[in-house]
Amino acid sequence: MPLSAGRKTLGDAQRELSAIGLKQSDIPFIVQLVENPAYDVPGIELFHGATDLAAHDRLHIILGRGLLPKDEAFVIGFTMGSSNRVSTTEERLYAFFAKHLYPRAYRFNDADVQVFRDAVHLGFVSDCVSLSTADLASFDAAPLGEVRLALGIEEDLLRAYYAIERRRYPDSAESQRLLD
Repeated sequence: MPLSAGRKTLGDAQRELSAIGLKQSDIPFIVQLVENPAYDVPGIELFHGATDLAAHDRLHIILGRGLLPKDEAFVIGFTMGSSNRVSTTEERLYAFFAKHLYPRAYRFNDADVQVFRDAVHLGFVSDCVSLSTADLASFDAAPLGEVRLALGIEEDLLRAYYAIERRRYPDSAESQRLLD
C-alpha cells in the first residue's frame, strides 16, 4: 500500500493484507521470540518497539511498505526507533539475530541490515508517537493520510528516505516501487 493511497482506510487496507499475509502461527518461533512482546520476560524488554502481528501488519500499511525483506527491515527498524529507547547495542544485537540466527527465508542480507539501521535512525528523529504502544486498531475507520497525521508520521520524511533508498538499491524491487 504505497504512501499515495492516503484516502484508503486502514481497515480496508488491513483486510486486503490479511488475504495474503501470514498468520501468527506461521511465523517461526525464534522470530516470534525476538519480535513479539508476548514473549517478553516480565521486567525485561530485549528489543524496544516489539509488536504483535496485527499491529506489525498495520505498520506496513501506515509506513507504505510491502512484505519483502527491505520492507520488513524498514518497518521493524522504524518501529524500534520510534520508541526513542533503542541503544546502539540493541540495534546491533537485533541485526545479528536477523542476519545470522533467523531461518533463511527471514534473514536479512547486508543491504537489508542497512535499511533496518537507517529506519531505526529515521524513527528516532521522527516526531511520531512510539508506534509499538499506539492503539493502531482504533484507526481502522480512518483514511491512511489521517492516520499518519494523528500518529505524527511525517510523509515528507518517509518520501525523502524512500527516494534515497530507491537510488541506493536500483536492483531491489521493494526499493523501486516505494514512491509509486
